[in-house]
Amino acid sequence: MPERHATPDKEQIGLLAPFERLGIDRVQLVATAAQAASVIRKLAGADALGFDTESKPTFLKNEATDGPHIVQLSTLDQAYVFQLGDAGCRQALAALLGAPGIVKAGFGLGDDRRRIVNKLGIDLQGVLDLNTVFRERGYRKDIGVRGAVAVVFNQRFIKSKKTSTSNWANPRLSEAQMVYAANDAYAALRIFAALQAETGQSRNAIGA
Repeated sequence: MPERHATPDKEQIGLLAPFERLGIDRVQLVATAAQAASVIRKLAGADALGFDTESKPTFLKNEATDGPHIVQLSTLDQAYVFQLGDAGCRQALAALLGAPGIVKAGFGLGDDRRRIVNKLGIDLQGVLDLNTVFRERGYRKDIGVRGAVAVVFNQRFIKSKKTSTSNWANPRLSEAQMVYAANDAYAALRIFAALQAETGQSRNAIGA
């Protein structure tokens, strides 16, 4: 049975040095079929990608979401924010998300997975929820990206509540939205890579 560990709290995390995030110069917006096809070709040979989604928030009781409205994928050098308004863009992205040979690592992916299935009509393959990995290591609750960055890197991952609850269905995403979305995926991949290096495991062994 793994040793139990406490997840760092907000006060503890607040004392840490900030995590170095991707800047807007390393974030690419993908909105058309042609853009998506070009990016998918670049990513098709990856072993692993950081993965997350964002949906326009709902505020009314019983209001259903038609999200996700964007999907974020990241390498260790560049992040890509896919807008899902264009059918061709959705189709190209669906092919990558359905590829079993590429690990898509992220946090709290249960809702993301269900929404992707509904939106794109595919079954995601190769998805790894890193919360599961940390639970296996003795962290009781879902650790999330902020907790994981604190544990693995001893750094503070900055997330804006205002940006998180912004309109992700807006055709013109702000720079703040793009940077926020990109870094959720980027940080997840950084953590996945660090876990690999720490254990010397293959990409498929993490969370297996």
